[in-house]
Amino acid sequence: MSVIKLVTFDALHTVLTPRSPIYVQYSEVFAPFLGVLSPASLERSFRSTLKRIQKDKPAYQGCSGAQGWWSEVIKGTAIGAGAHPQAVEASLDEIVPRLMKRFSSKEGYKLFNDARPVLWQLREMGVRTALISNADARMRLVFNDFGVSPLLQPLLLSEEVGIEKPHSEIFRMAHEDGTAEGRDLRADQCVHVGDELHCDYYGARDAGMHALLLRRPGPDGEGEHKEEGEDLRDVRVAPSLFAVLDWVKQRNGGHGAL
Repeated sequence: MSVIKLVTFDALHTVLTPRSPIYVQYSEVFAPFLGVLSPASLERSFRSTLKRIQKDKPAYQGCSGAQGWWSEVIKGTAIGAGAHPQAVEASLDEIVPRLMKRFSSKEGYKLFNDARPVLWQLREMGVRTALISNADARMRLVFNDFGVSPLLQPLLLSEEVGIEKPHSEIFRMAHEDGTAEGRDLRADQCVHVGDELHCDYYGARDAGMHALLLRRPGPDGEGEHKEEGEDLRDVRVAPSLFAVLDWVKQRNGGHGAL
């Protein structure tokens, strides 16, 4: 049984999460320009708009990059939640930069309590840690703000590499980075951790890696990407990043990567 030499993590709802639900933060920024919109309507509109644009323009495709991509999400969310289209158009130049800035730092996000200690302990064991996320380049700024970027190398973001999970290539890029450093790293010596069954768990498995699906109990797990009717009977599930650490220790016989 091969030991684990690399643990890769998803970002959103795995290592970090919004400080308050995204639709609440949108509502706070919308209010001075569009008035108060129903939280329930904002939540529904954000989810449906995001899903549509992710399908139409994967990996932040488009002539104006992530800024234009998110501008479409923000516009569609506001109109879908009942804001007047003309008012939305008139205020987008004020709203979009505010939201883009908020979600580029600690202002919009918080680390889960287990993230920093688990990253440190894995590194102390000699196990490399990296990030694989379908996020835009601002996520790099967020991790810099938290001071944990040095613990997540490489830090692979779909906007920057032009590939999204579950494509096998983005997972290969992580363990091939270790091979480039002369570590002779194989896919079966790597495990990926994330909250999306299709993109994270099966994406990693299809790339030849081990995988753990994160399912935090209670409020910490409310933002996770849970598919309707998902079947987890044959899925290896972890309730926390500490459980991931324990799995790696057990896999490695109580030792590090060696």
